[in-house]
Amino acid sequence: MMSDSPAQINSNESGSEVTEQVAATSNVSGDTATLNQEDGFAATNKAETDTAAGLTQQIESLKVQLEERSTQYMRIAADFENYRKRTSKEKEELDAQVKRNTIMELLPVVDNFERARSHLKPQTDGEMTIHKSYQGVYKQLVDCLKRLGVSPMRPEGEQFDPNLHEAVMREPTDEHPEGTVLEELVRGYYIGDRVLRHAMVKVAAPKEDTLPTPEDQSSPANS
Repeated sequence: MMSDSPAQINSNESGSEVTEQVAATSNVSGDTATLNQEDGFAATNKAETDTAAGLTQQIESLKVQLEERSTQYMRIAADFENYRKRTSKEKEELDAQVKRNTIMELLPVVDNFERARSHLKPQTDGEMTIHKSYQGVYKQLVDCLKRLGVSPMRPEGEQFDPNLHEAVMREPTDEHPEGTVLEELVRGYYIGDRVLRHAMVKVAAPKEDTLPTPEDQSSPANS
């Protein structure tokens, strides 16, 4: 068997060294690649974490802004609703006041019609024709007031109420309790459930006991 020559041995040794060097270089390169890959993953995870944190902060900020806008909107809506109710009430009160003032201007006309009806007694056909004509106008006026919610008071026989009546006369009597309304002198009216005009009335007063006169006292003695 032939032995290896020195040159061949040296060549084999050189090849082994080269192989070991290549293997070592490959191992170093592999370790470096692994480290670089791990660093890349860490950097990516950190970036994603930072991005998520930023998004979370933005979301919380948007939530706060949304709550502020919602509160502001609810406050504005409540203020507008109060304004709407207030203006609606003021409009209703103004309309009622205008209607009340207008009707108050018409009531003296109604009073004159009623006075004329109670005093005029038509005798001839011509007078009766005139009477029917103005009675028709009076009825039309009264019907118009009814449609506006106006109704007359009927205080005769009721107890005097200063919220409804105005006493302009007192009549002593023992036929009615004190404070009873005996007669309505000027008619009062309601508009809806409120007093439009107080009724002017004559009220019963207690009858004063009359003291006997000297002649009455001496009459039994003279007899």
